[in-house]
Amino acid sequence: MVAGTENQSSNWVWLNGKLLSRDEAKVSVFDAGFQHGVGLFETMHATMTDVGPRVFRIEQHLARLKESASMLQLTEQLRTGALAEAVEHVVEQTGLVTDSTDARVRLTLTGGDLNLLQRGEGRSMDPTILIAVTPAVKYPKDMFEKGVLVTVADAKANPLNFHEGHKTLNYWWRLRELQTASTKSAAEALVLQVTNHVCGGAVSNLFAVIDGTLVTPLARGEESESDVMSPVLPGITRKAIIEFAAARNIGCDKRLLAVGDVLDADEVFLTNSSWGVLPVRAIEAKTIGAGMPGEVTKALRDAWLQALKVEP
Repeated sequence: MVAGTENQSSNWVWLNGKLLSRDEAKVSVFDAGFQHGVGLFETMHATMTDVGPRVFRIEQHLARLKESASMLQLTEQLRTGALAEAVEHVVEQTGLVTDSTDARVRLTLTGGDLNLLQRGEGRSMDPTILIAVTPAVKYPKDMFEKGVLVTVADAKANPLNFHEGHKTLNYWWRLRELQTASTKSAAEALVLQVTNHVCGGAVSNLFAVIDGTLVTPLARGEESESDVMSPVLPGITRKAIIEFAAARNIGCDKRLLAVGDVLDADEVFLTNSSWGVLPVRAIEAKTIGAGMPGEVTKALRDAWLQALKVEP
């Protein structure tokens, strides 16, 4: 450990292979992430299990990161096994995960201190890798017991943008929609595609329950040959929920969703690694179902909470 930072364990970060205090961690002003927003990130959930602190589905998070890094030509050099060890090491060093507290793990990968225009001269990418662990957000219980209000975002996702469907650093527009939603006492903003099909939340995936079956927008990689590329992120929590539903004999249909499909659904909920399963009671002025969390939503949220404690 680095002297002088023992009083705040959340001050530790892992930067390019070294565990450092926040004051010591430095990234070049010429880093491609700072200069041009070139980069990817993963947000993960760490919790205490019977065998110690663990990051939920870390292998899937890192596999998605590696796939995106390759597809977007950021780097082919990621070693996910070594990265997983580094993430778990930082989680243990911070000591933030206890029997009563969870943690948020953010892994950021950028283009590094390199002029991208020089790649054609034989230079290879040397990415910057940052791992930071902070206390998990403690959401009000009412959000899960009563459900939340969701507004409709002004911005739209473009399926013709090859970077959509990947967790890139270009999150400004999403955060802006989230901030706008909060001014209306809403917890999320519903993002539509330019075709007006539903994409999901600004920072989450969306599920609707229609006649007892889950329905969720097609994500990147799930399209058929005749489909346009989907701008929907293949969420790790989304994938887990689909698995939990199958184990409970609840089917899931992945398809293009119209706004009317969502507004008329029996239940709607949103998923991400921070809140797990978040029930939606209303979208704008339209009440969803009975205006409270439904039985399918509650069952799948319980399944997620249980899995956090038992899955490696």
